[in-house]
Amino acid sequence: MPQESSHRVVLIVDENSNPFEMSCAIEVFGLRRPELGRELYDFRLCADTPATRMRDGFFTLSGVAGLEAAEEADTLIVPNRPDTDTPRSPRVLDAVRRAHARGTRLIGFCSGAFTLAEAGLLDGRRAACHWMWAQSFRDRFPEVRLEPDVLFVDDGDILTASGSASALDLGLHVVRRDHGAEIANHVSRRLVFAAHRDGGQRQFVERPVPAVADVSLAPVLAWAQERIGEPLTVADLAARARVSPATLHRRFRSQLGTTPLAWLTAERVTLARRLIERGEERLDVVAARSGLGTAANLRARLRRETGLSPSAYRRRFSGVAGEALRA
Repeated sequence: MPQESSHRVVLIVDENSNPFEMSCAIEVFGLRRPELGRELYDFRLCADTPATRMRDGFFTLSGVAGLEAAEEADTLIVPNRPDTDTPRSPRVLDAVRRAHARGTRLIGFCSGAFTLAEAGLLDGRRAACHWMWAQSFRDRFPEVRLEPDVLFVDDGDILTASGSASALDLGLHVVRRDHGAEIANHVSRRLVFAAHRDGGQRQFVERPVPAVADVSLAPVLAWAQERIGEPLTVADLAARARVSPATLHRRFRSQLGTTPLAWLTAERVTLARRLIERGEERLDVVAARSGLGTAANLRARLRRETGLSPSAYRRRFSGVAGEALRA
């Protein structure tokens, strides 16, 4: 029998909530994963009313738990909806405030940042929201440190995602934080979704349609991922793409919202994390195989990414993921 998770994730659905973000939460936190031999989370939906009309009246949600389920959450996902000017239910806001007071981790997808701000929990803190509502958010909540052009913000016990698709990015980030890179990579494969888009990447790039279609980065990315442990440089990537480093930089910025060097580093840190999780204890071997070069660089990059030293990361994540995925 699968091992039941003790970490309960609860999503509050409010009047006119977006079905997409609800589905993202279910996909990431709610699906059973028998191939792992254990469940990652105990997931529940709840609502303030017995029947909740979803966005634009597409359907009505019923048969879910009452709002009291939020009292049992270890992680609470707050409601989002497109009509950001309409105040949230006072009962929902009270439930969110009580959850925060008892130490529950809070997550807001897309306009969920408005819910958190209305509850008074974001003053003086970093947050992300959809670019369409950035100015409205600033006007209403000037004390919040809005980061308007990123995919998501991890501010410790409160995390916010900018838009619909970035709900998946943030969800996978949470899985990676809770269970390690190997498990998060497995979940992303089940989703057929990119395993890791850093929260600091831009939400979108507005650019004119080119006279000649731009060349996709996919071939050079696939080539580099197969050789990520080699001493690849940005110049190597540019040579493979048959463009100048400056042109490659522009393409990375326009297509991925990041730089070639940042992408290389992120891929290498992810590989290093997976190697540690699989049981490799020699830091020099992990550093060499992941392309990070030295144990000192590995320590610095891992601590920057996870807040943990390699030994602490190993104690937290080593063994379980590898055994589950090999079973």
